[in-house]
Amino acid sequence: MSDKLFGTDGVRGVANTELTPRLAFSMGVAAAKVLGQSHTPMFVIGRDTRISGTLLEAALSAGLCSMGGLVVSPGVVPTPAVASITRSGGFDAGIVISASHNPFQDNGIKFFGADGYKLDDKIEAEIEAIVPIADTLTGPSGSGVGHIRRDPGLRNLYADHVKETMGQIRLDGLKLVLDGANGANHLLAPRVTSELGADVVTINCAPDGVNINLDCGSLHPDEMISRTVAEGANMGIAFDGDADRVMLADEKGRIVDGDRVMLLVGRHLKVRGELSGNAVVGTIMSNMGLEVALKESGIDLLRTAVGDRYVSEIMRREGYVLGGEKSGHLIFGSLTTTGDGLLTALQVLKVMQETGKPLSVLADQMYEYPQVLLGVRVTDRTAWQNDADIQKAIAHAQDTLEGRGRINVRASGTEKLIRVMTEGPDADEIDAIAGEIVGLIKSKFGTE
Repeated sequence: MSDKLFGTDGVRGVANTELTPRLAFSMGVAAAKVLGQSHTPMFVIGRDTRISGTLLEAALSAGLCSMGGLVVSPGVVPTPAVASITRSGGFDAGIVISASHNPFQDNGIKFFGADGYKLDDKIEAEIEAIVPIADTLTGPSGSGVGHIRRDPGLRNLYADHVKETMGQIRLDGLKLVLDGANGANHLLAPRVTSELGADVVTINCAPDGVNINLDCGSLHPDEMISRTVAEGANMGIAFDGDADRVMLADEKGRIVDGDRVMLLVGRHLKVRGELSGNAVVGTIMSNMGLEVALKESGIDLLRTAVGDRYVSEIMRREGYVLGGEKSGHLIFGSLTTTGDGLLTALQVLKVMQETGKPLSVLADQMYEYPQVLLGVRVTDRTAWQNDADIQKAIAHAQDTLEGRGRINVRASGTEKLIRVMTEGPDADEIDAIAGEIVGLIKSKFGTE
């Protein structure tokens, strides 16, 4: 675990060694203290399918209840379901136990406020400040002690919500291949798409606690792609472990990532007069091809730092309705408060049905500039920022690509990992530039 408890997407670590039950308990105490200062707070806790999920849920719930909090658990649900349930169910906060796309041995804890949005940094800081002293706080006794209630029926709130976003549009006549990543969407996604009329073929929807994200899902979509072609399906859909992101495949077996989704949906919304501000919010990782293609349609691409919370912040502040990341983390501001893989897939299917065009035609509207993304594991996530040689190499790369491409070097918000992205018209050139900088970082700060 890093010195700072909260990263860009909650708290993460190896379950039971870094993210321990004791830490989870203390976080529960702190959250109840901060969020329930003047009343009895109510929390909804959802989790993915990791074997450590019930362990951490029990500890976290105990901490919340020890301070008088009331906990309701729907069990295994996608991250966006917790956000939706929190807002519509009148909870003070929603909590997700998941490490998203990470391997099964990792886990995490992240919070949503009563409005369904991720907690502000300020509130996270207040919770973090109390965690070290949680053991010293005195909670209520007798009738003031909190309790836990199981309510799997809360899943229906989310299922009904995502179906309602389709309006009168049905999926009858469409065949889908759905990869659940053996994660949080292994039940709800097949159910929702089937109820909308689609013929659904499921793969990797049999979680056993340790196979979440294992050679499947949005980071490993090869099986989804091959099955989409073999089944003659109209679309392939691959979620990550907590289902807040999605990677799609068209009927020809070509990947349709978040950039292409933003383009095809953004253009469709503009034609319908529903694209607020004629702008889409992406990140520094969005391909230059997206920016060029949007501009051709009179749409601006606004870039933020990597992380859906930054995309969400500018969308909320300026009233934009579409934003996301190339990785498939899309936010539909008029429909939801956070990234939602299932809702994203449904909105693309809605465009297909409304236009009568296959996904291959809708997605094939931009030239994707060659892009290289490399990662190097390091002993320190910040030391490279103050190294003169590394900064000189980055500056030289920026000068080389000026006006033709881009370079971005950043630290992961959840791992001791430095990511180097280069982009430009010459694949060999950007590959060489990225390799040089990665090699320099590795030689100075890389792990064995």
